[in-house]
Amino acid sequence: MQLAPAFEGSDVTFASTDAGQAENYDFERFIALKDYNQNEKLKMLAGLAETFGVIRRLRPDVVISTGAAPGLLCLLWGRVMGARTIWVDSIANSQEMSLSGRLAPKFCHVVLTQWEHLATESDGRVQHWGSVL
Repeated sequence: MQLAPAFEGSDVTFASTDAGQAENYDFERFIALKDYNQNEKLKMLAGLAETFGVIRRLRPDVVISTGAAPGLLCLLWGRVMGARTIWVDSIANSQEMSLSGRLAPKFCHVVLTQWEHLATESDGRVQHWGSVL
């Protein structure tokens, strides 16, 4: 949600696994997604369907995610449906990219880390444009 001011004046739908974020920000459109991780296979399967439905309904031009499995699945469906896709790995991952961050270069148009050394250590598919905070 730290990126929200960058999209002021744009037609944006925000999604988060934290439904409480809708109360903290004045979003015109907000979707709460279920949360899960790599160890929750059944929840992840349900998440595939949930994120497919969201992306199919919204048909976004651009999908940007800052993390976790539900965001990665939104990027996957966005890419399948023709959207530009951007992954921004969490600033919390200072020593290595998150699992989702390591998967994102396989299908995202742009993959960003907030740590310069992680971009330098990558094969060139991960870039550092600065940090969000």
